[in-house]
Amino acid sequence: MVVALVAYALRWRESGWGALVWLASFIAMFAIRTPHTIRNRANVIVGARKGLDERLLLLGMFAAMMALPLLHLATGIFAFADYELPAWATWTGALLQIPFLWLFWRSHADLGRNWSPGLEVRKDHQLITAGVYQRIRHPMYAAIWVAALTQPLLVHNWIGGALIIPAFAAMWFIRVPSEEAMMRA
Repeated sequence: MVVALVAYALRWRESGWGALVWLASFIAMFAIRTPHTIRNRANVIVGARKGLDERLLLLGMFAAMMALPLLHLATGIFAFADYELPAWATWTGALLQIPFLWLFWRSHADLGRNWSPGLEVRKDHQLITAGVYQRIRHPMYAAIWVAALTQPLLVHNWIGGALIIPAFAAMWFIRVPSEEAMMRA
């Protein structure tokens, strides 16, 4: 990731200021999630669904939301798939990073030790119905929807920007029913 960031820093003008906003949001998202990831490694897992479909979904999301945009921004390898948008579209994407990052942070904070990146139930797991979970059924997924829908507004490339939308839609339609069934059980 550091190599990609340095490479991007050398060529950021080619990608536009929207890509810089995307990169800052990416770093902020990473900073929000990392402490929760580290803390929750100590959780005792009593049930998990980590089949091939789950692994492929997570791999697809990692590629579409992080790896492909970073690869494109660092190297320009997908420049053949670039497109142009009016300035108002990029500004819209940039401004929507504020509610995205707030909701992403708040949903992690409200979940506390009940959050995990995979489909897992930990010892003493609880269904959270307070905080943002009191008003939004899936606030973390809602935040990621905002990020997915704004990524093409910031990274003007069909592969590094827009591919996230079908990738996250697949994640949403396949994973959410499994997650809800696990929580009901």
